[in-house]
Amino acid sequence: MKKIILFTLLMVNSLLLTGCLPVIQGASTVNSVVSVSNDRRSAGTILDDKTLYFKLAAWSMDDAKTEDAHLNFLIYDKMVLIAGEASTNEMRTYISKQAQLQAPQIKQVFNEIKVGPNSGLLSRAKDSAITLQVEALFHDQEVFHPIHVRVMTEAQTIYLMGAVTKREADKAAKIASKAKGARKVVKLFDYLKTRPAAEIEQDRQREIAAQKEIERKKQQAEIADKKAELKRQIKELDGTTGTPF
Repeated sequence: MKKIILFTLLMVNSLLLTGCLPVIQGASTVNSVVSVSNDRRSAGTILDDKTLYFKLAAWSMDDAKTEDAHLNFLIYDKMVLIAGEASTNEMRTYISKQAQLQAPQIKQVFNEIKVGPNSGLLSRAKDSAITLQVEALFHDQEVFHPIHVRVMTEAQTIYLMGAVTKREADKAAKIASKAKGARKVVKLFDYLKTRPAAEIEQDRQREIAAQKEIERKKQQAEIADKKAELKRQIKELDGTTGTPF
C-alpha cells in the first residue's frame, strides 16, 4: 500500500508541475515547458523516455528486493542512468540487470549505484541545489541550448546526458564544474559529429533577421537625422520657427 501511495504522489506531482506529461528527474520545470522543436529527440522519443522513467520508478518501488535501496533514474534517448545507493554489490548488479529487463528498448544502462548506506535528506537537498545551479548556469551561455543537456546530481556528483558535439560537451562539463558544492562531473553523452543541419539553418535565419533589424534601425536613425537637418535649414532660410513636419 505504501508503494502505491508513493508512486501515486510521484505521478501527481509531475503532472502538476508540467500540466501534461511527467517530468524526468533532472529536467527542471523551466526546461520541461520548452518547445519540443528545440529538443534533439523526436516527440515520440521524448514520450518514450518519460514513459520508461515511470516504468522504472514503478518497478523499483514494487520490487521487494529493492525496497531498501535509494535509486534515481535519468533517461535520454532510451539510455538509462541509475544512481543512488544499494546495500551490497550483489544488489547493485541485480538492480542494473532487472532495470534492463523492464523494457527491451533500453539501449544502455549506466550503473552509477554506490554500495553503502542510503544518503540522508541533507545530502539529497544539496544534490537538488547543485542541479538547479547547473541548469541556471546553462542559460547563461551561447554554445548549446540548455534543453540539449540533462542534469542529475547524486552524492554531489553531477551527471550530464544528451546528444551533443564535443565542443558542447566540454562547455557543459566546464560550466557544471563551477557549481558550488560539486565534487565531480561525469559526462554520459551521445556524441554528434556536427550540429543538426536544421539547427544551423535556424541560427542562420536568426542572424539574417537580426541583421535586418539592425539595418532597419540604422535607416530610421538616418531618416531622423536628415529630417532634423532639413528642419534646421528651413528655419535658417525663412527666419521663423520652421515649417512643421
